[in-house]
Amino acid sequence: MDLPAVTADHLLEGIQASDIDTHRLRMRVLTRAGQTTGRPLLLVHGNISSSLFYQRLMLALPDDIRPIAPDLRGYGETQAEPIDATRGLGDHVDDLVALLDALGIDRADAMGWSMGGGVIARLAIDAPGRVSSLTLQAPISPFGYGCTKGLDGELVFADAAGTGGGGGNPRLIELLAAKDPDGVLTDGQPEAVSPRATLRGLYVAPRETPWPDEDLWVASMLTTRTGADFYPGDSTASPNWPGFAPGTRGVLNSMAPTYCRWDDLPDAAELPPVLWIRGANDLIVADAAGLDLAVLGQAGLIPGYPGADVIPPQPMIAQTRAVLDRYSTAGGAYREVVFDGTGHSPHLERQDEVLKELVTHLG
Repeated sequence: MDLPAVTADHLLEGIQASDIDTHRLRMRVLTRAGQTTGRPLLLVHGNISSSLFYQRLMLALPDDIRPIAPDLRGYGETQAEPIDATRGLGDHVDDLVALLDALGIDRADAMGWSMGGGVIARLAIDAPGRVSSLTLQAPISPFGYGCTKGLDGELVFADAAGTGGGGGNPRLIELLAAKDPDGVLTDGQPEAVSPRATLRGLYVAPRETPWPDEDLWVASMLTTRTGADFYPGDSTASPNWPGFAPGTRGVLNSMAPTYCRWDDLPDAAELPPVLWIRGANDLIVADAAGLDLAVLGQAGLIPGYPGADVIPPQPMIAQTRAVLDRYSTAGGAYREVVFDGTGHSPHLERQDEVLKELVTHLG
């Protein structure tokens, strides 16, 4: 299918942007310019990002692979439709199925980063037969983000207190809404929670000099739509620490453990091979993640923390491995690859190595 090109900002040479009308919404999609054939590879981004983060990897892929990188609803240039958090990641899954239908693609390989990892896992569960292989890069835990304990994802509080829309940093939300990458300078330094500082400190392992594509990546972050229907979403009051629980709208609620699950992947009708890629220094998805409110409470950054015996840090890596071990027992196959000295974004920090692992997996 020959996709019509549209004018877009922040595109690298060789990348084409197109707007695809589906029966659900209009989606912005990046492809390699002029490529109409090859094995389809769906590249799904994570939270506070967009398809722009995948451009270097797309250009580096072999010619017989056809990368397709959409903007999820709430991000990039895709039509602004609200996120129903009570469906977990279901809105994104249904959007991707509609996109594949509109492109005339029956089956595709899929790579998902962070939240996108959860999206493609649910795609394999909810739309069996549409996914040939899964590449999970730093995926969200199979039990959502925060407020679960143990390998089986037991809820710490029944209302999942401490997760969802109430967990967004107000200043970061303000700067995203204003499309301000740095905020007001304080003592000659960018704000610690600005989009750029968030990227430098959390998305990639910290280093002394900026990455060459840093401005491109920050521009991608600034496409995030804000508000109750998008990022961070709404919230409800809770009698449990830290005083709020998930609402029903927006992206952070869609990742709350009451709504977001992919631990049933071992029970899927088809079990495509899985490649699990992660960085050893990831601060966003880890067994003691820097954004887990329990970890912040332990550090004294959120008052009133009741202690690790009540709400321990979520063992995100151990939970993922436990589910994938069950997947293997059920007849599926997975391979875990860990990159030392690497943060939340191996495809940015270790592109050549990730490319090698990905091509081997697809082969």
